[in-house]
Amino acid sequence: MEKEKRRVCMIVQQRDVKGGIAAVTNGYYGSRIETDYDIRYVESYCDASKLKMILKALRAYIEFSKVLRDFKPELVHIHSSFGGSFYRMQPFIHMAGKRGIPILDHCHGADFETFYVRASDKKKARIKTVFSRFSMVIVLSEEWKERLSAFLPKDKLRVINNYCKPRPQSEVAGFLDARFAARQILFLGELGHRKGGYDFTGIVSRVTERFPDAVFVFAGSGSKEDETAIKGSLEQAGLMKNCRFPGWVRGGEKDKLLKESSLFLLPSYQEGLPMAILDAMAYGLPVVSTNVGGIPQLIVSGESGFIVEPGDCDKLSDGICRILDNETDYKALSAESHRIAAEEFGFDAHLAKLEKVYEEILTQRR
Repeated sequence: MEKEKRRVCMIVQQRDVKGGIAAVTNGYYGSRIETDYDIRYVESYCDASKLKMILKALRAYIEFSKVLRDFKPELVHIHSSFGGSFYRMQPFIHMAGKRGIPILDHCHGADFETFYVRASDKKKARIKTVFSRFSMVIVLSEEWKERLSAFLPKDKLRVINNYCKPRPQSEVAGFLDARFAARQILFLGELGHRKGGYDFTGIVSRVTERFPDAVFVFAGSGSKEDETAIKGSLEQAGLMKNCRFPGWVRGGEKDKLLKESSLFLLPSYQEGLPMAILDAMAYGLPVVSTNVGGIPQLIVSGESGFIVEPGDCDKLSDGICRILDNETDYKALSAESHRIAAEEFGFDAHLAKLEKVYEEILTQRR
């Protein structure tokens, strides 16, 4: 007789939401976790107007109450961030807690300073109360484990890195020559302060002094104010001829950019463990990024790319130029980037760690 699967309800974002959380959770659909567990997904967030977001959350609470009644989950797995997500998850915590169901939080937050360090005493007390109701909390890096230990005991924290799905090495090797010749620098993400968007002008200016034919593809979106300011700065400096802004890309369009680009740029000021970098490494792209969040776990500076301090446009530009300067070195950086992705951040390893946490909690419940 086949063993009955343990029942897990996962609180996720709508699948077309932009950003890292949806990128992580979308990979679970149809994966082995659905073979090993009976999973029900409840979508609690969408990219839309404020009214539509509120209605989405309200429908999610109603759906979740039905799941609790009919599906009777043995574990609730919440994917959360800081800001609005912290408040949206609290009704789920309350409803599951009333039934004695253990709750696992998967914390994808990045701006810890605003969320906790600079918060009022009243908000800090609320954060501690909410997080104390979790059986365990997953964080994306050892650095984030240290940060959250400010209000959580370390024995409740588990580190599980984000993941990627590396392309075959033979496929990556097939387009290295064309990539190197293209001199195309790719950025994927939110266009705004946190991801370093206001440093684009300084970086493009310095790189195009050395490589006038370099092309920067800034694929993503941000607030109207941020996009206008970033593009306006590049236009004023006469650099838009070297830049493309295709908007938020998915599917085949994203795949094409990852295949064609020479390297990946992410000049962030705050991060967890960026899925965008992992996606780039899965395609063997060398990476130039910053020493924040879990990024140092991904990139070996000088071997698979370069890491500098956030805001240092000179060194970010220098890293890009060094990658574009020598084809032999370029291919070595690409190979190491792909190796790290394949050996250390594969999807199967991620799922194995996640299922281990599930079993830890479910065994305690027994």
